[in-house]
Amino acid sequence: MRIWHRQVARALAVLLAVVAPVFPAFCQEVGNGGAAVSPSGFFDQYFARVDATQAAQPHWITPVATATPRLEEEYRADIFWQTNSSGVTSENYGGTKGLELIPFRRVEVILSNPPYLVHNNPSVRDGFGDFQFLIKYRLLSSNEEHSNYILTAFLAVSLPTGSYSNGALHAIITPAIAYGKGFGHADVQGTFGVGLPVADTNLIGRTYSWNNALQYRLLRRIWPEVEFNSTFYQQGKNDGQKQVFVTPGLMVGRLHLWKRLNLSVGGGFQIAATRFHVNNHNGIFTVRFPF
Repeated sequence: MRIWHRQVARALAVLLAVVAPVFPAFCQEVGNGGAAVSPSGFFDQYFARVDATQAAQPHWITPVATATPRLEEEYRADIFWQTNSSGVTSENYGGTKGLELIPFRRVEVILSNPPYLVHNNPSVRDGFGDFQFLIKYRLLSSNEEHSNYILTAFLAVSLPTGSYSNGALHAIITPAIAYGKGFGHADVQGTFGVGLPVADTNLIGRTYSWNNALQYRLLRRIWPEVEFNSTFYQQGKNDGQKQVFVTPGLMVGRLHLWKRLNLSVGGGFQIAATRFHVNNHNGIFTVRFPF
């Protein structure tokens, strides 16, 4: 805990460096509503489709750690602090997040920025992790004016682009199903998926991830939550083990910035609830720019 102030300052500097190159040109397009950017009105049509797609689903906020079944149009970057059994805290800048777009109705595509990993261990080299992309297809949805639920299929692909052994040995394909149901000001959102290496499964292992977030909305923009983040291991060095974190957290958003551009920020703290855990007392900071 004593190094968190320094780490948060470093985290904010890294986030600004990551976000700054992405937004100026795009914000100009968003601010002009698309009319001045393209004579064909491409952005007008694009954002009209985005609005119609999102109007047909619940308007909860994305949890701190659990992936939302909702389709989002935003840029996102996370930072993780993970403490291993030796008490050494490593840092993950980016959290395998990035640009989230809704190119078609019912479809979202996420293009991640490879995270930068700082190990704070002289025997382990820092470097970039793997690149990942994810496709969501919304199967069913109903907004708050009706039945307030959603069901979405995921397919994520992680490519072994990491430097200095900071990534996986091979590509990993992760199919998943995501779900959500609202109850007045409360909602539950969850995902279940399995990570399938394309080779050397006996070395890498399969991981089964089951995450659930319980949220409650206060004063329109404040979302306290508690998450249960579970991982089950099959084959690989952790064969037969399971790891469960209880993650209290808080999201604040969506705060209007300019035109379509909004801001959501939040954080959480992961506490291991099982004897086996590869890390513990993990901090999460997240910032999103919905547009």
